[in-house]
Amino acid sequence: MQYIVLPIIGGFIATIGITTVLWLIDKSGWTRADMVRAVGSFFTKSYENSLKIGLAVHFAAGILISGVYLHILSLLQLNNAVLLTGMGGLLGFVHGFIVSFGIVIFAEHHPVKQFKEADFQVALAHLLGHIVYGLILGLFFAVLQKLGVDLSPAF
Repeated sequence: MQYIVLPIIGGFIATIGITTVLWLIDKSGWTRADMVRAVGSFFTKSYENSLKIGLAVHFAAGILISGVYLHILSLLQLNNAVLLTGMGGLLGFVHGFIVSFGIVIFAEHHPVKQFKEADFQVALAHLLGHIVYGLILGLFFAVLQKLGVDLSPAF
């Protein structure tokens, strides 16, 4: 049960975090970082009606991926909140590096014009967002551990 409920809760919270960071970056005008609309418009082929499907896919992915993060953190068997949070951030860095690299490489194939180009700033924005996602999951794991929740590895 914990391998289902905890990733749902942690993934939901962490996805709010990454979504907020990317939304703030996008709204600041620094670079285009609207991952929700980019994901949604990939499916709808239209920017205008991309928000709902983008949110659904983005949150589903965030919840599923959080299970991987939480499993890795459980395998490490760290008993220190700072180390757990930092390791979550490191996992977020690795995840963000891979995603950012993919965004830059595959952006030209996006069906919506405003997402067809991704430069270093776009990659950096997504890297930062994923680091926040990982930090939140690391902190979530540390809080659960402090509360005495059984966090032994799933396998």
